[in-house]
Amino acid sequence: MSAMGHRVVRVSKFRNVYGTCWKRDLCYDDIKVSKSSWDSTFCTVNQKFLAIITDSAGGGAFVVLPNTKENVGRMKSDCPVVSGHKGPVLDIAFCPHNDNLIASGSEDCSAKLWIIPDGGLTTTMTEPFFALLYHQRRVGLVLWHPAAENILLTAGSDNLVVIWNAGTGEPTIVIDSHPDLVYSACWNWDGSKLLTTCKDKKIRIINPRSGVVEEEAVCHEGSKASRAIFLKNGLIFTTGFSKVSERQFSLREPGLLNEPKIETEVDTSNGVMFPFYDADTNMVYLCGKGDSVIRYFEVTPEPPFVHYINTFQTPDTQRGIGMMPKRGCDVLSCEITRFYRLNSSGLCQVVSMTVPRKSELFQDDLYPDTVSPVPALSAIDWLSGMDREPQMMSLKKGLSGRFHDEDESDSIAKLSNVPSPLGMQVRLCRTNSLNICRKDLLSKSHSLPPNVNPLAKENEALLDEIARLKKQLAKQEERVRVLESLNHEERIRKLESLLDFQPKICEHESNNVFKVESPKYEDNNNNMSAYDCGTGQPESGTRTRPTVLSIPFTPPKDHCNVSKAETLAAILPQFPFSGSISSLSNFLSTPINAMGYELPSPMATAQSLASLPPVRVLTSLSKWGPFRALSSSLMSSLTPKSPSDSPSQSPLESVI
Repeated sequence: MSAMGHRVVRVSKFRNVYGTCWKRDLCYDDIKVSKSSWDSTFCTVNQKFLAIITDSAGGGAFVVLPNTKENVGRMKSDCPVVSGHKGPVLDIAFCPHNDNLIASGSEDCSAKLWIIPDGGLTTTMTEPFFALLYHQRRVGLVLWHPAAENILLTAGSDNLVVIWNAGTGEPTIVIDSHPDLVYSACWNWDGSKLLTTCKDKKIRIINPRSGVVEEEAVCHEGSKASRAIFLKNGLIFTTGFSKVSERQFSLREPGLLNEPKIETEVDTSNGVMFPFYDADTNMVYLCGKGDSVIRYFEVTPEPPFVHYINTFQTPDTQRGIGMMPKRGCDVLSCEITRFYRLNSSGLCQVVSMTVPRKSELFQDDLYPDTVSPVPALSAIDWLSGMDREPQMMSLKKGLSGRFHDEDESDSIAKLSNVPSPLGMQVRLCRTNSLNICRKDLLSKSHSLPPNVNPLAKENEALLDEIARLKKQLAKQEERVRVLESLNHEERIRKLESLLDFQPKICEHESNNVFKVESPKYEDNNNNMSAYDCGTGQPESGTRTRPTVLSIPFTPPKDHCNVSKAETLAAILPQFPFSGSISSLSNFLSTPINAMGYELPSPMATAQSLASLPPVRVLTSLSKWGPFRALSSSLMSSLTPKSPSDSPSQSPLESVI
């Protein structure tokens, strides 16, 4: 008899877990919970904030309340909310790696990301940091990756599952393996597999990167919604309905989904049961919508595998519920789980699940290392095929109380405040392609110590790359400026000496051609070249390059008594363009017309050129060698043509 009694009484440190409600003045009250019939928990919570989907007219909204002593009690009627959706909000979820980042899905076919400032909202927030637009119908499910940073999953009524890179706001993977509405989704422990339940009554294990269904089976035979979660050891826990609408749960093993290890009926209620899993204690909590109870079980490796522990009961029915991460629990009072129940009366009731212990010391057996807010790998690493278990942290150093302490100095807790790399709002185009950044910007988080945030290293690498490119750009701009002004000052000096030709003409009256020695110049390869203007041939060992100073011309007869303007008017017709200003005008007409202008008459052109200082004219002409640019006076005399007369491409541009 004693042996039988020993077998019945199972040894477990969680066998006596009990639930306790906080006092009403420590809870949140007078909250207008959403009246939507969508099967969602309507609540999410972390160490810093509590978010609840509220009833809103003319759109969708949810309230975000700081999880501090000062913000408990009745919610003010003018409390600021997040109201950026055009339709009712259906699901919300805080990012596990950033307590200030929250995602929401709505009936307006969009999911949005919001950054909540420390201390909570002071005004109503309407503009998201990212609007994730891809779904064609309402978005009813948002889920963050447990180990990879900025990986977000959304599922909608268009039967699509979309995996986003929240750091860039891009849809990276689209899974269209479901023939009907997706009820629930869950990542496994390291995020390498995806588990979904569908309206077609089937449960599927999917490779999230390829979208390939690796295994599928009938989950529960009832027509109502079913849900499934991955346990830490790889087993699968499901909830659903039987053929006769009895609520039931089951435990299955991958590879044998069609053969449940156990399948047990719970009751005949019609509310969907939401399973919440605590990986540290291996306990599962069942919270049904419309129920007034919370059932909790312990999962063990030996039969019967799922052991019923107890039921927490309250007089009020619940419309939604949220579960606090383990790092937000009060380890001083041996609290292992904390729930935030949304009652139909508008009260957000806080329920603490506690293990009775007399000792006030830290209980190592109750609090093994838990999941930390530090991501195990970056989004780029995960998209490229890497998998890694979540980073773990000890709760012994960061002892937390019932509320989040704003002055907490623990370095591990502060890691949850790492800002997200989200920028301004981006409206995305619809695409099914996998968007992966360049390989040279891939994060090297696999080589970093566990306590180093990969995001900081990635941002530092990007900033260094930007600084290097800016420096290189400035250097190239300086080089272009030097090349453009190459030999310019020396040319102007030679032109001035050329135009001061009166003494030189007197010395060369017997010559018919006025010769000017062309200056040497330095080309882009730093080679010195020189030209003999009289013969037009380069010196030996030099490269040839035409220059305007090598153009011969015949000086006027009365050269000693004329002005520079008159001399210029006499010189211009003798340029190598058929010896007349008319030919010069015709020569310029092609590039001028290509630029959308009409050239004036040859006489007007000659007058415009003659009215300028000679150095300025020849300098302007020399830029195009010899007609690459025109003076401002000549350009001002041009008449714009009609847009229809302008060609699509300049012939001069095609040559240059």
